[in-house]
Parts: sequence; C-alpha cells; structure tokens
Amino acid sequence: MTKADIVAKISEKLGIEKNDVQATVETFMDEVKNSLEGGDNVYLRGFGSFIIKTRAEKTGRNISKNTTIKIPAHNIPAFKPAKVFVEGVKSNVSVDEN
Repeated sequence: MTKADIVAKISEKLGIEKNDVQATVETFMDEVKNSLEGGDNVYLRGFGSFIIKTRAEKTGRNISKNTTIKIPAHNIPAFKPAKVFVEGVKSNVSVDEN
C-alpha cells in the first residue's frame, strides 16, 4: 500500500476531498519526522511508537580495500508496533511458506 492508496481510502471512507486528506497525511508525517529529528519519540496508543534507537560503535570491513573500518555510534529512527497491532497481524495474516 502506498501513500496515495492511504489517501484514497481515507478520502473514500470519510467523504473528504483527496487534497485535504493528502495535506493531513503529509503534515502528520512531517510532524513525526520533526519530532524524531528533535530527539522526541512519538507514541500512538493502540498503534505503536516512532522511536530513536542508538546503534553502538562497531567495527566493519571495507571489502574492496580489505581494510577494517570503525563505524561510529549513531541514532536511527525505528517503529515499534503496539501489542494489539502485533496480535492483530499474527491472527489475521497467514504465514508465507516458501
């Protein structure tokens, strides 16, 4: 599902113009991004949390030069789904066995 699909579904369900829904979705995503960039986590009860995870410093390899490099500690954005969300997916989505 894409952002356009989400906008279309919300517009259809609520009877709101797609342009208004598009602006709302864009603003929501901007606010989540701005909060994380400002160092604040975003908690949405029953859905999940957009959080900042800290990755520790580690040693990596530059394969082309066959050298060891140091990867500094850094923060990354992450999403942690709520238990209700996880349980809903577990019970409603079948396991894809390849």
